[in-house]
Amino acid sequence: MSESQAHATTDDSPWLVVGLGNPGPEYAGNRHNVGFMVVDLLAERDRSRFKAHKSRAQVVETRIGPHRVVLAKPMSFMNLSGGPVTALRDFYKIPVANIVAVHDELDVDYGVLRLKRGGGDNGHNGLKSITKSLGPDYLRVRFGIGRPPGRMDVAAFVLKDFSATERKELGFEVDRAADACEALVREGLERAQNRFNT
Repeated sequence: MSESQAHATTDDSPWLVVGLGNPGPEYAGNRHNVGFMVVDLLAERDRSRFKAHKSRAQVVETRIGPHRVVLAKPMSFMNLSGGPVTALRDFYKIPVANIVAVHDELDVDYGVLRLKRGGGDNGHNGLKSITKSLGPDYLRVRFGIGRPPGRMDVAAFVLKDFSATERKELGFEVDRAADACEALVREGLERAQNRFNT
């Protein structure tokens, strides 16, 4: 696929919204799994259930406005997310310009969202894997989790559940991130940024 084809998007091209996380109940409430939480909510809004797909992901096919959208949760573990995402792109013929990764972000405070296209992976293993497979030019919904307190190891911090204080607001924050995903698909990056990059 050439560079121009990767970015060529027509109004009838489908979209892929990928929540990043680790499969398994022991990870479900972790900060690193907030991407799963957001796409779970998007599926719930559509009253849809995720189904296993041969790409090693769970998927829901839905619509946001006039657009066909595939919601996905890679079942490969975070650091191998690129494989399922690439398989989904190829299966559904989705341009890279229409791929949205929803992920936890250490360099953004808790309760803050940042929407952008491209950029580095900031040490995030899920993004690192996707970028290795697709290049960096996909969209990101960065869900702020802040930095670990004191000298806590980053890897330990992201694999811990949200704190009791954070959990009081978590439903609201996940809801807002789901709204941001819908706005990206419906309105495009610039308008969605104006609304959600507070």
